[in-house]
Amino acid sequence: MSLVDAVIPRQYRETVRGPVRRLYLATFISCVGLGLTLSLFVVYLHDVRGFSTGFATALLALSALVSLAVSPLWGTVTDRLGPLWAIVVGSSGNAVAIAIFAFARTEPVALVAVALLAIFGGAGWGPSSTILGRLVDAEHRQFAFGLNFMLVNLGIGVGTLVSAVVVDLARPVTFSVLYLVNAAVTLAAIAPYARLRAHAGPSLEHHDPERRAEGWRVVLSDRLLVRLVVATVVLMVGGYGSQEAGFSLFVVNDLHVSVHALGVIFFFNTTTIVVAQIAVLARIAGRSRTRVLGVVSLFWSTFWLILELCLRLPAAASVALLCAAMVVFALGETMLSPVSSAIVNDIAPEHLRGRYNAASGLAWSVSGTLAPLVTGLYFTFHASGWWPLGTAGAALVGGAMMLSLRHHISPAADGRVGSP
Repeated sequence: MSLVDAVIPRQYRETVRGPVRRLYLATFISCVGLGLTLSLFVVYLHDVRGFSTGFATALLALSALVSLAVSPLWGTVTDRLGPLWAIVVGSSGNAVAIAIFAFARTEPVALVAVALLAIFGGAGWGPSSTILGRLVDAEHRQFAFGLNFMLVNLGIGVGTLVSAVVVDLARPVTFSVLYLVNAAVTLAAIAPYARLRAHAGPSLEHHDPERRAEGWRVVLSDRLLVRLVVATVVLMVGGYGSQEAGFSLFVVNDLHVSVHALGVIFFFNTTTIVVAQIAVLARIAGRSRTRVLGVVSLFWSTFWLILELCLRLPAAASVALLCAAMVVFALGETMLSPVSSAIVNDIAPEHLRGRYNAASGLAWSVSGTLAPLVTGLYFTFHASGWWPLGTAGAALVGGAMMLSLRHHISPAADGRVGSP
C-alpha cells in the first residue's frame, strides 16, 4: 500500500487517481519553493535591504493591487487557452521575477521585481484549481481541495525549515540564495503539470460562440459569488492578508524575537495542517460550509488575541505562545481552503470555471491590498501594539458575513447533506 493510500480514506481513494496525484505532486514541488521565502518579504526589504517599513508594506499592497488588475485576464486565459498554458507562462515569468527580487538593492529594482511578481503571480491558484475541479466529481471536491491544501502546507513546511537553517540577517547573501532556489523550484514544478495536458486544455466555450460571448458579464451577475468574494475579502483581512503583511515584522521588531525563530513558528502552522487536515475534513463533511467559515473567523480572532498577549511576555515565552497561536490559525486554515474552493467550483458553470476561480482569487488580491495598507498605518504611526486587536475584529466581521450567506446558497452548494 502506498503512502497516499495509507492516509486517504477508502471512499476517496478512487478519486485520487493518476492525474490527481500528478497535480498534487506539482502542488507540493511549487510550494517547497514558496516556503523558502514566504515569511521573509517585509523582513528582507526592511532589515536586509534597508528600505523603510512604509515602502516595504506599500510594495506588498502594490503587488496585491497589480494582481487584482491582472487576475480577470488570467481567468479568461485559463478558460480560452487552457489552465496548462496559464501555468507555464505564469510560472516561467514568476521565476524570472523572483530572481530579480533576489538582488533588489535599490527601490526601482524592487519596484520592478514586485510588479513582475504580481503580474505573473496573478494567475494564483486559479488554473490548478480549475484542473482539480475538472478531475473530481462534486461530491468529492471538498476532500480533494482539502488534501491539495494539506500538500500545499507540507511543501511550505519543508521550505520554511530550510529557510530557518539558511537565513541569516548578518549575511544578506543567504536571502538571495533562498530566492534563487525558489525560482529554480518554481520552474521545476512545470514538469508534472505538463503531464496533465489531456485535462488542462481550453474549456467548452473555445468551440461554442454563444458561451464565448457570456464571459465576465455572467460571472459578475452571480450575486452569490459576489457576496462570497466580499465576505472572503473581509475575512482574509482578518487572516492571511494581515499575517503576510505584518506578522514577521511584528514578531521581530515588537516582540524582539530572533528572525531564526520565524521558520520554526511557521513550521508549527504547516505541520498542524498536514497532521490535522484529514481529520478536519471528516469532521466538517456534510456540515454547512457557511457555518464552517464562521468558525474559521473564531479561530483567527483567537490567534490575534494571543499575539496581543505576547506583548506582555518575555521573548522566550512569546516564542512558545506564538507556536501555539500558529496551531490555532492553522486549524482555521484547514477549514477555509477546502470549503471555499468547493463552494466556488460547485456553483461555477464548466465553461466559466476558470473565471469563477479567478474571481475567488480576487478576494486574496483585494485583501492583500487592504491588509498591508492598514498594517502600514499601524506601524507608521507607532500603534502596532493595537494592530492584533484591530485585525481580530476584522476576522469576526468576516465570519458574520459568511454566516449571512446561508440564506442565499443552495443546500447542495452549502454542503448540507439531507438538510432542508
